[in-house]
Amino acid sequence: MTNQTKTCNCSKETDAEKLQRISEVIEDYKYREGSLIQILHMAQGIYGHLPLEVQEYIAKEMEIPLSKVSGVVTFYSFFSTTPRGDHTIRVCLGTACYVRGGKKIIEKFKELLDIEVGETTEDRKFTLEVMRCIGACGLAPAITIDDKVYKMVNPDKIESILNNY
Repeated sequence: MTNQTKTCNCSKETDAEKLQRISEVIEDYKYREGSLIQILHMAQGIYGHLPLEVQEYIAKEMEIPLSKVSGVVTFYSFFSTTPRGDHTIRVCLGTACYVRGGKKIIEKFKELLDIEVGETTEDRKFTLEVMRCIGACGLAPAITIDDKVYKMVNPDKIESILNNY
């Protein structure tokens, strides 16, 4: 996944221009079976997130119920209904990471960033999330920031990790 699909790089576009781009995507994919997820991915890349008004627009343009669009958006964790930070921090809470201190790492991030899990900092620099497993159990506890994996993290390392961003 490219950064363009993670965050909106189109801050100079008006909402109307963004919706026009989304409309073009819908037109390209509208009649393809199972295209809703692809359309939502592209719409999130264009708009930056999927607020209710964008979901309503997609539902109307695709001639499908809003409940179907919202159901997909809320089911999959890679969709966001609120603006996200420039960097997404994910703390692994799989068994190995949890046992080796994952919860303490989350608490330290919450303290340093002054946000809860699922929230974005006021300056929109960081979004904090948890994930179930990143496949780095031997390196637990582990976190990711964007696509970079940090291994054997402890609360004392977090501030220096954040300083890289």
